[in-house]
Amino acid sequence: MTTASDCLTLVDEYIAWLRKGLSVEQIGEVCEITTPFLDRHNDQLQIYVQRENGKYILSDDGYILADLRQSGVEFDTEKRKHALATVLQGYGVTQVEGKLWVEASREDLPRRKHNLIQAMLAVNDLFIMGREHVASFFREDVERYLVAKNVRFVAMIKLAGQSGYDHTFDFAIPPSDKHPERLARAINTPNRDNIGAFIFAWNDVRQVRKENARAFAFLNDEERNISADSLHALEAYEIIGISWSRREEFVELLFG
Repeated sequence: MTTASDCLTLVDEYIAWLRKGLSVEQIGEVCEITTPFLDRHNDQLQIYVQRENGKYILSDDGYILADLRQSGVEFDTEKRKHALATVLQGYGVTQVEGKLWVEASREDLPRRKHNLIQAMLAVNDLFIMGREHVASFFREDVERYLVAKNVRFVAMIKLAGQSGYDHTFDFAIPPSDKHPERLARAINTPNRDNIGAFIFAWNDVRQVRKENARAFAFLNDEERNISADSLHALEAYEIIGISWSRREEFVELLFG
């Protein structure tokens, strides 16, 4: 049974750990505070504090968002901006010129500092914990690309296969006098499982679609190479694999 004394001990130990892991360095007029909290690279998070007009300005100096951008996570669409804003609002933190930023008085400085650190961790976790968000970001990238190329399509269409199962395709491009119906899926992580799932969906659906219908798989190769086995598997089932880095080579097949 946990006693009140045990609870107080836990609090004291946490504060001791926090204090031990904190260090401060003066850089000009700014205090650089290194915390014991780690980012996804296991590096200690740092915040910067500067006094202006009787108030304290705290920020991450742009580290968190810059690090995510380098990993391919941009907050440049309404959906992404909304996801970021929701996290920041929960901690009372704003974004100023790419920096996570808060103002504080002397009295609420500790609380606001804590809020900023928690916001940094939460935004950092948009990459670690939100793989489904990252996947949706890639799908959104593909959609924006099709729009930019004036490709006509229907997004997120559900089709029944010969087995009776429904399968969702990210994009359906209607037939024209140049091309047959085209069904496509954006695969953020083109591994064996995801490739296999798409092959099953296409093979099931193609049995009940027009005979000349075609399938495309947009493959995210920005952070990983796509294995030759994956490409061969797609080819064996007459699926055209479009590596994202080579997408311009396939525009003719998408038009019309």
